[in-house]
Amino acid sequence: MTPIPGLPPVRAGMCIGLLGGSFDPPHQGHVHITIEALKRFGLDEVWWLVSPGNPLKAHGPAPLAKRMAAARSVMQHPRVRVTDIEARLGTRFTAKTLEALFHHYPGVRFVWLMGADNLAGFHHWDRWDWIMENVPVGVLARPGQRISARMSPAASRYRRYRLRGREAARLCVAEAPAWCFVNVPMIDISSTRLRDDGAWTS
Repeated sequence: MTPIPGLPPVRAGMCIGLLGGSFDPPHQGHVHITIEALKRFGLDEVWWLVSPGNPLKAHGPAPLAKRMAAARSVMQHPRVRVTDIEARLGTRFTAKTLEALFHHYPGVRFVWLMGADNLAGFHHWDRWDWIMENVPVGVLARPGQRISARMSPAASRYRRYRLRGREAARLCVAEAPAWCFVNVPMIDISSTRLRDDGAWTS
């Protein structure tokens, strides 16, 4: 197992949840779904992958160093790691990041985490079907996005591989393709709203 500089060492057999995003800014909604993911999916740890930039967004986020510092301030939990792994790897697309993680950590199981809003637009992601077929995916419902997510192209194509909510803890040991959609009490807050309200400036 080849450790990536800047990341804590992990043990073979661990199950790591990956929550990617620009975190521009990070907020309690991110914290909430992270803690829920730890509990629901039986994860050993969650890594926040604070991205250098979102390829699907035209305008860049705040500087990475600022977002990393803010993320570490808001997310303080012994089993959650805030990382800049994509900047270290030089990857911007999720599929490329996952390929690199599989290479560096062959004995570790990964679960990709996302909000239901991401599932609704997942078919626009680069190599989204490859992602579904190579890593289990845990989806956490967010306000107003449940119906559109469940009717999305990704949900439709991989419907037969969906684990029920009561099976969520099996996600770590499931072979991809496998995904689980869980409804959780959500905090209705978004990074966009915080930026629009002036609570976060680049």
